[in-house]
Parts: sequence; structure tokens; C-alpha cells
Amino acid sequence: MPKMAYLNILQNNLKESADKLGLGSNLIFQQDNDPKHTAFVVKEWLLYHCRNQLNTPPQSPDLNVIENLRSYLERAVQKHQITSKEKLKSVLQEEWLNIAPEITRHLVESMPRRLEAVISAKGYATKY
Repeated sequence: MPKMAYLNILQNNLKESADKLGLGSNLIFQQDNDPKHTAFVVKEWLLYHCRNQLNTPPQSPDLNVIENLRSYLERAVQKHQITSKEKLKSVLQEEWLNIAPEITRHLVESMPRRLEAVISAKGYATKY
């Protein structure tokens, strides 16, 4: 995904998602070191629109819960018979909208345990 597409996603969804999760201005935003995440245009936008950011050092354990959400979405999509790109897009949108808030809330609430596991493992792999 190009950096501008990623920036567009942030601009159109970050605040709304934080509000829906009940985080509002208490959001602490975290992302990995993918080049689109570290692009100047993205960093600059985040500087002005997201006060609290958790910086991820290079080669750090992946604590991004989106990987878990992506896996959940993938399993849901696999239950459908996909016959075209249009069908895939439709099913992805449908299943994304069907993700219960409790699932995302649980993932967010798991962060303290994830951080403790990384600290206990001295930065090495964890079960997460």
C-alpha cells in the first residue's frame, strides 16, 4: 500500500475509530516501522492529529493488534465462496462491519498483558 493511501486511511478513520472504542483523546497510537508508517507525510500528519504515540524501535516484537484483527477477518471471509474481485470486496466490507466492538475492545485491553509478556521475554518472541 502506498504511503498516501495509508495516510488517507488514517485521516478518514483514526479519530472515528478511537471514539467508537471509547478511547477519544486517550488513544495511544502504535504502528510498526513499515516504510509507509515512517514516511514524512504520515509522521507530520500524526504529529498534529494524534498527541499520544508509542514509538516502536527497529526489530522490536510486533505488538500491533491489527494482525489479530486481520486474522479474524480472514477466517470470516474464508467462510464465503468468493468468485470475483467484486465479491471479495463486498464480503470484506460486510465482514469488517460485522466485527463486534467487543472483539476490538478485547484486543485493545490485551495490550498490558502483551507488554508484560514482551518484558518478561526480554524482547524475544511471545505467544502473541
